[in-house]
This record gives sequence, structure tokens and C-alpha cells, in this order.
Amino acid sequence: MSPASSSRSRTSRYALGAEALLAVLLVLLPLALGGAPLWVHGPLVVLGGLAFVLACVGAWRQRRSLHLPLLALPLGAGALLCLLQLIPLPPGLLDVLSPEAAGLRDFALVPLGLDGARPLSLDPPATWRELARYLAYLLIFVAAVQVCRSGRARHRLLSTLAFSGAAVAVVGLLHALLGLDRLFGVISFVHARPPLLTPFGNPNHLAAFLGLSATVSLGLALSSGSRTRAVPFVVATVLGGAGVLLSLSRGGIAFFIFGQLAFALLLFGRRAGTERARAWNRGGAVLLCLLAVLTVGAQLASERLVAELETADSVEKLSHSKVELWPVLASVARAYPLGMGRGAFESAFPRYQERPVINTLTHPENAVLQLATEWGVPGLLLLAVGLWGFVRLWRREGLETVELAVLAGVAALGLHDLFDFSLELPASAVAAWVALASVARPDDRERSEAPRGHAPLRVLAVGGVLTGVALAALLPGWSTLRQAEEELGALVAARAPLDEVRARGLALMDQHPADHALQDLMGIALAEEGRPEAVEALAFANRALFLNPVDARAHRVAARALLTLGRRTQAFLEYRLAFEAGDREVLWHEALERARTLAELQSLTPDSARDAVQLATELMRTRRHEAAIPWLAWARERFDAAPELVQLWEREARLRLERGELEGAEAASEEVTRRAPDALSSYLLRADVLHAQGRNGEALEALEALRPRFPGNVELSFTLARLQVDAGLTRRARETLQQVSPFVSNLGQRAQLFMLEGSSFEKEGHRARALESWKSAVRIQPGAGMWFKVARLHESLYQFDAAARAVREGMALQPVEQRAEGEAWVARLEAAERQRVEARRRERDGGPDERDRTLRAMGSDEDVDAAEDEAP
Repeated sequence: MSPASSSRSRTSRYALGAEALLAVLLVLLPLALGGAPLWVHGPLVVLGGLAFVLACVGAWRQRRSLHLPLLALPLGAGALLCLLQLIPLPPGLLDVLSPEAAGLRDFALVPLGLDGARPLSLDPPATWRELARYLAYLLIFVAAVQVCRSGRARHRLLSTLAFSGAAVAVVGLLHALLGLDRLFGVISFVHARPPLLTPFGNPNHLAAFLGLSATVSLGLALSSGSRTRAVPFVVATVLGGAGVLLSLSRGGIAFFIFGQLAFALLLFGRRAGTERARAWNRGGAVLLCLLAVLTVGAQLASERLVAELETADSVEKLSHSKVELWPVLASVARAYPLGMGRGAFESAFPRYQERPVINTLTHPENAVLQLATEWGVPGLLLLAVGLWGFVRLWRREGLETVELAVLAGVAALGLHDLFDFSLELPASAVAAWVALASVARPDDRERSEAPRGHAPLRVLAVGGVLTGVALAALLPGWSTLRQAEEELGALVAARAPLDEVRARGLALMDQHPADHALQDLMGIALAEEGRPEAVEALAFANRALFLNPVDARAHRVAARALLTLGRRTQAFLEYRLAFEAGDREVLWHEALERARTLAELQSLTPDSARDAVQLATELMRTRRHEAAIPWLAWARERFDAAPELVQLWEREARLRLERGELEGAEAASEEVTRRAPDALSSYLLRADVLHAQGRNGEALEALEALRPRFPGNVELSFTLARLQVDAGLTRRARETLQQVSPFVSNLGQRAQLFMLEGSSFEKEGHRARALESWKSAVRIQPGAGMWFKVARLHESLYQFDAAARAVREGMALQPVEQRAEGEAWVARLEAAERQRVEARRRERDGGPDERDRTLRAMGSDEDVDAAEDEAP
């Protein structure tokens, strides 16, 4: 064997090693939840660095130069930009380069003693992670370019991408067929409910990845030498395309179709003689395959697809979902000409939110605005360079069929990212860069012996340095917003010493200076610890509102601190602001129980009449009757022109009914009838007033007359049945319940039906039947009061052991401080059960059964028989 051939043999091993590592990344990243977990960054950097090293060694052993395409420039320059954004700057220079970042430093950090030099990045750990990722992408791309100089290696890598997409789609289909709601039966997505359960929790990201892999697999099918070899790739295309449709991602479906059509047009555009005829055949095959995919997808999920597409039947709906944020994001980009820091959007954007949001906006969902906000003008320049490099690939002569498929798939993925952020996930990003490397490789006629290119050993040294920098960047980048908030939140929840909370909180704020949640947590820890601490808590709340003007939790912190300081009226204004900022539970679960006076309730009242009605309901629920009556009078004046005014009158009528103020209840009921004469609620209220006045006949007559007007109305039937039970018309009550039973639509109503049925049996003295109805009710809707009702019925049937069990069930649903009476009840029942057992023992010894005689004298035969059947 000659030395040259030996060298080439050894080189092939290194190239195969680099190829294997790249293939591992193409398979591992989609399975690792799309690369979203933080731990993925370590394997990404290590495998990318090793692939680069092996590719460089292989090029050196094969005496080839290393090719660096133009597309490598945005990756390398992007890493450099991240590094520049992490350099600490003196306050004066920071003020010149980024006034917004300087203002944040002066307002949110300097008062805490964090007055050192700050970088441009508003979330340095996130920017460190981005630095590591861009270096990893650069290493992977250059290694893939070198590996793809071999036609067989190129085909194997693209096949790996194609079959990885097909495997992800198969995983989703199997989960759907087996009815699994946990990924692989183990992992449960907390904040996502994807229509197709795969490692991608976001259906848009799933559709983007499958769209690229399916387009590449179709290109491989068309470039295969025989039909037999093409079959696996056609199957992969159909599976990937079906996965796109089943994801129900509107953007993913649209841009998948765009990618297929673009691929077909590229094939149709070929001009050369016989090649042109072949191109027309292949273009037609693309369209036929697209039609097959759409047909299969329509068969599998036609109803779900129609329902999803109906939610986006106009441009206006699309505007209200994502596009409406573009002007706000553009203004943010203008405020940061050098960027807020790559990866810092999640922590920095809340400062510019104009209205409360339910979910945290982690990305702008627009690739251009993402780079504009995080990298500023330099980011847009790099994007222009990247687009120019892509266009140069597009315009190359002699592109193969699979290369056209790659370009069409990557173009569709990039356009999709104008409405999403799929390329922010390593799975999609690595797939796109490896696919582009198969096109950006040197032409086959450009051999390594030519003078152009770079010396592999020199590049190898640079790659080793870049790999080390990337691994080092992961150390400061290991801290995330979620981890920091959970760590500080755990200290606050555990009521750790304030000095410890302060020290750790300041350290985390130094790492994540733009995170408003850390300021909130510090305020929560201090708000109720005394007057000096309350003043400090107010300062934290103020800084949190600077970082997020619509932060509901900051208003709650301010309210607690103001209560500690004795400034009650202002405190309840803060509670109201917290409610209006999105904390929909703060009024009912915290503020209402702390309000004492009418003025405080007035400060607490939201500006919406609908919310005021809910506040009135909560006042009644908590039995704040003395405060509710004057507040209702004020609220009626406050919302005099609102349609909900009639509901405020209705609340007052029912409140006065509860208090036994029948004259006032009747006057309020008449007002309700005057304002809403045809509403069913008005009639029901009037019937309740008549019943409270002892005019049961009039109430029953009025409700009976309403049944033809409101057939099948559950609330009307329940009210009528309740009045019939009270009037002793128990059989008619059960008939009423039986007639409305088909219209009962939820478990709460079903439980109420059983309770009314049980009350009717109990009214007749059929306690055993009543017990069965109440048992059915408590199984549907467990509650302490209902369990105690079951216990009383068991006790009345001398079933003391069962009664004790029911009391224990009810006690388990009570707070610990309210269980004393239940424990005494259980003790009495257990004593009675012991006496019963002792009596039975005496009976077995020949004594008379006094219990049975007494029971038969006191209860009906039905109850005695039921007691004998159920007694242990």
C-alpha cells in the first residue's frame, strides 16, 4: 500500500468520526425536547467541537484545505457581538452607548449598592449562553462543510435529517394511537398541550422542524437512482408532512406548503435539454407528493384542521395574535441601537409592555425583530450578510435536486420564523446549518490541492480555542431567570433570615438586573416584617414597576407594605391596581378580608361594573352584610348607567333575604322586576321573596306558570323543586327533577339534583332512600357539610360506624382548627357503636334484642330493613 493511499484511508476514519458526531446531533437534539433544556448546551458544544477537530484532522491528513463559506461569517461575528455585549463598561461610556441600560442601572441597581461597571447586556447569563451556542453552531457548520465534500457523507447526513423528522412524526402518531398524555409515558408538559405529542412541546416548532426534514427527504427521493431506494424517503416525506398537518400549526402548514411549491418551481426553472424534461417530471412528482401529504393529513385530522383554521379566517385575527406587537418591538429596537443583549429579551421586554399579559413573552416571534432588539444595528447587518450568503447559494449553477430541496426547506423555515422562533431551538438551528453546509461545500471540481482555502492545523488551533471559550461561557450562563426566581422564592417561602434573603437576592439581581420578579420577591419578604422593612419593600415594589409597569405582584407588595405602615386607603388602591393589572384573585382572597370601612371598600372597587357585581357576590359569600348594604347603595350610584345595575339590585334583595329584612327585600325585588321584567332571574328572585314571606302558594303558582316559557331550564326547575319539597309536595318535586334531568350539564348541577331528591325522601321519612341520594351527591361533589349530612342520616338509622366514617371524611375537608366538634361527634358515635356491639353480644348469649324493638317502634319498616342490611 502506498503512503498516499494509507493517508487517505486514515483520513476517511476521521471524516467518518466527524460525520458520526454530526449525525448524533441531528438525532439527539430533536429527542432532547428540541434542545430546549439547559443541559443540552453542554453536549452541543462538546460534540460540535469534537466534530470540528476530527474534520480538521481529516482535512490535514488528506492534504486538503479547509473551506470557510460566507455563511460562516454571521455565526463568527455573532459570537463576537455576544462577547462585546458582555464587556463591563464604565457608567459614562454605558450612558453614551446605551442610555436605556444606563437608566436601568441608575434606578434599579445603584440604590442597592450595585454601582459597578455594567455590560450592554441586560441579562448577562443569557448572553453567555448565546455566545456558547453561536460558537457551537460555527464549529458544527464548518465541520459539516468539510464532511459534505464527500458525496456519500453528504447523502448520509441529509438522510439522517430526513429520518429524524420521520421518527419524530412516528412518535407523535404512536402517542395519539395509544392515547398517551405523557411523552414516552413519563414526561408531562406543564405549560403546553400540543395537539400531537412529540418531544417538541410547541406545535409551531414541531411543524418547522418537520417541514424542513420532509422537504429534504423529498429531495433525496427524487435524486435517488432507483424507485426502490426512493421508497423510504417518500415514506419519510409523507410522515413528516402528516406531522406538520397534525401539529395544527397554521404558520407551519402554510410555510410547509410554500417550501414544497418553491422546490417544485426551482425544478421547473431548469433550462438544459434533457435535464429540463427530467426537471418537469420531478417538479410534477413534488406536487403529487404534496397532494398525497395533504390528503393523508386531511384524512387523519380533517375536523381538527377545520376548527383550527376557522380561528384564523382573517388577517385581522392574525394581526391581533402576533403582528400587533411589531410596532412596540420596533420602538424597543430603536431604544437599543447596540442591542439589549442576545438572549436578554425575556427579562428586558416587560419594561416596555403596555398592557397586562397572561404568559411571559420569551421571544418576539419574529427573527428580524429578535436580532434588532437583542443585537441592534449590528445584528441587522449580520442578517443582511447571512441573506446575501444564502442568495449566493441560491444562484449557484449546477445545483443538484437535493440541494434545491435544502434551499427551499431552509427558506420556508426562515420565513416561518417571521412569525415564530423555531431557529432559537438548537434542534432546528443545527438541522438548518448542517443542511446548508451540504450546499455551501466547495464544488467537486475545487480540490484541496488548489491554493484557495485555509490550513487545517491553523484552523484546528482556532477551533480548539473556540471550543474552550464556549465551554467556559456555559459556566456563567448556567443561571436562568427561572432558576434565580425559584431559588429566591424558596428562601422567601421558607421565611429564611432576612439577612440571608437580602444577600442572595442582591447577588441574583446583579446577575439578572432586568428581572422584575426578583424585586417582587424581595418586597414580599419585607412587606410585613415591620415599619422599616415595609419602607424597603415599597422601594423594591417601585423598582419592580419600573422594570414592568404592568406588574400585578408589585402592586400587591406595595399594598401589603402600605398596610404595615398604616396607610390603608392607599393600600387598597394598590390592591385595585393589582387586580386591574391581571391578578384576578387578589381582591377576593386577600384584600376583601382586610377591608374594614366603607371608604376602604370604595377604594377597592374596580372600575368595571361586572367586577363590582362579583365584589358584591364575594361580600355576601363572606357574610360581610353590615359592610355590604352601604357599599351596595354607593355602588348603585357609581354604576348607575351600567347594564349590570340590575344585578346589584338583585344582590341587595338576596342579601336582605338572608338577613330576614323582608320589606327591604321586596322593595329591591320590585326594582329588579321593573328594570328587567322579562328576565328569568327576576321571576326566581320574586318567588324566593314570596316564599320567605310565607306565600308559598303564590310562589309555586308563579314558577309553575314559567315552565312553558323556559322549558328545560335547570335553575328554574331546581328552584321549583325546592319550593315543592318545602310545601310537602315531594312526589311532584321528584317529577320536576326527573323532567329536567336530561338537561343537567355539569357535575355541580347533578350533585344538586341528588341533594334535592334526598331532601324529598327525607321529608317523607324515607331516610334510607334519602341516604342513597346524599351519598350520590357527595361522591360527585365532596364537601364537609355534605359528608356531615350523610353522617346524620347514618346516625338516624343507627349505623354508628358508617356515620363515624362519614364524619371523618368531612373533617378531612375542614381546616385543622375547625375539627374539634367533629372529633367529639366521632367519639360519641364510636361509644354508641361499642354499646351496640355489646348489646348484640348479649343477644347471642340469649338476651332479648331491645334495640330492634325500639327501632321498629321509632322508625319505618323500610328503615329497619335497610339498617339490618347495611349493619356490619
